[in-house]
Amino acid sequence: MSYLEVFKQVKNKEISPIFLLYGSETYFIQNLKKHISNTVIGHKENENLSTYDLEEVPIQEVISDVETYPFFGDRKLIIASNPVFLKAKPDKLPFEHDLDALQQYVNNPVDYSVLILTAPYEKIDERKKISKFLRKKAAVVECNPLKDHELNKWITNIANSLKITINHDVYEIFDAELASDLNLMQNELNKLAMYVGEGGTVTKEIAEDLIAPTANSTSLRLVDAVIERNLHKAITIFKDLEKMKEEPIALIALLAFQFRMIFRVKLLKQKGYSQFQMQKQIGAHPYVIKIALSREKQFSKRKLEHIMDQLADADSAMKRGQMEKDLVFELLLYELVK
Repeated sequence: MSYLEVFKQVKNKEISPIFLLYGSETYFIQNLKKHISNTVIGHKENENLSTYDLEEVPIQEVISDVETYPFFGDRKLIIASNPVFLKAKPDKLPFEHDLDALQQYVNNPVDYSVLILTAPYEKIDERKKISKFLRKKAAVVECNPLKDHELNKWITNIANSLKITINHDVYEIFDAELASDLNLMQNELNKLAMYVGEGGTVTKEIAEDLIAPTANSTSLRLVDAVIERNLHKAITIFKDLEKMKEEPIALIALLAFQFRMIFRVKLLKQKGYSQFQMQKQIGAHPYVIKIALSREKQFSKRKLEHIMDQLADADSAMKRGQMEKDLVFELLLYELVK
């Protein structure tokens, strides 16, 4: 099942006795846990909430707790993280998980407990008996990063729940500034909703004024300034980053990350890799690959190698204290846009 499908069910108080939340998008896992918890035991932590790490505690102990009747209230919530037995190659542990006990419980869960298994793995091993059993009997939710075509749908969903309208050109700002951090995007949507009020419309002008720039998104604009060979724009962005208390040496690291990503994507593109294959090979967020692909055609392989050498030299000059760090960075920008 998709995150959005299960999120709607939880909002409608349709709670499965067993959830398996797996994937690498932490925001989705944390948000579902929060809403399930609020529905099952309320907003405050209490005696009816138990958490376990399955790298430290065997599943049979967790099941024992799940089957124990709650001392307070009608229902209890048990959250167990890191079910390594669902991985293709499970980590070696000093104990064994009794998967028969888990399977028996999944087949006949109690009505006074809700069990959430959270697996921060991109995939689970679908060939395993226990994985197939969970697929059949539990609410199994994939919580991986959104694909490009899913992001706008997700933003619209949030906007609808906040009872606001978002103009079409605002989606581009979200995509450019916040697509790699859904938690931050949610916060910005909440802020925009408070500003325009229920039934209000978020325009591009409002979004540009209110959405807080991040160091990462601003470093992308710095790369764009280099591509445009616009020194004034590059220096202005640098000053904005300084106001955000970003150290010049950290900005070099951000730029180095962006240009290394562009370089790696360029090499993989030359080998015929698709965007999806690049993501698998590099292990980066889909948005990071998408942005690098949009920029790589602006640089030759030789130019990218030269830029990375310049970044390394500037980094070395800062660390040796040869001159003021901000001056080193401004000189670097001058060299990059020549």
